[in-house]
Amino acid sequence: MVPTRHDGRDGYLAFVESHQHRLLRAAYLICGNRHQAEDLLQDALLKLALRWASVRDGDPAAYVRAILYRDAVSWWRRRRREWLSATPPDRATHDRDGALRLTLHDALGLLPPRQRAVLVLRYYEDLTEVATAEALGVTVGTVKSQCHAALRRLREAAPDLAQNARRGQGAADLATGVEVNP
Repeated sequence: MVPTRHDGRDGYLAFVESHQHRLLRAAYLICGNRHQAEDLLQDALLKLALRWASVRDGDPAAYVRAILYRDAVSWWRRRRREWLSATPPDRATHDRDGALRLTLHDALGLLPPRQRAVLVLRYYEDLTEVATAEALGVTVGTVKSQCHAALRRLREAAPDLAQNARRGQGAADLATGVEVNP
């Protein structure tokens, strides 16, 4: 049987349907904004579609994750985030876990793009140091140093997270509660 062009399209669509929610959550965690995460994922899936024939036999999810993280860093470099407001936003939280999630989200927002990407890949996506290095196109040593620096900055920026980690309620527990409604 000779593969047709339609066979490749079906495989691509099946991949997108089965992976889009997890990839959207990862995009949201890396950029912190739902609309930007959707745009980021859409661009990454378009790039995947253009290269589907060469990527489909390997690991397309890893290919898309690499695109997500590299494009997020590129976007962040082009647009320095600075939000001007006459009044600070309201911060009403009623439950302790919600407050910790917001603390984690705010602390992640303070990290440079590469450090944030390393933490999301290592602790949310649960990738190894080697897989993280491959996804970001850096060395394993860079992953280790960026991870160390990012965790140190998180401890400085959000001491509440470090206190909860000592009590057995670590930041990894909080990451599973951060969801994007598809």
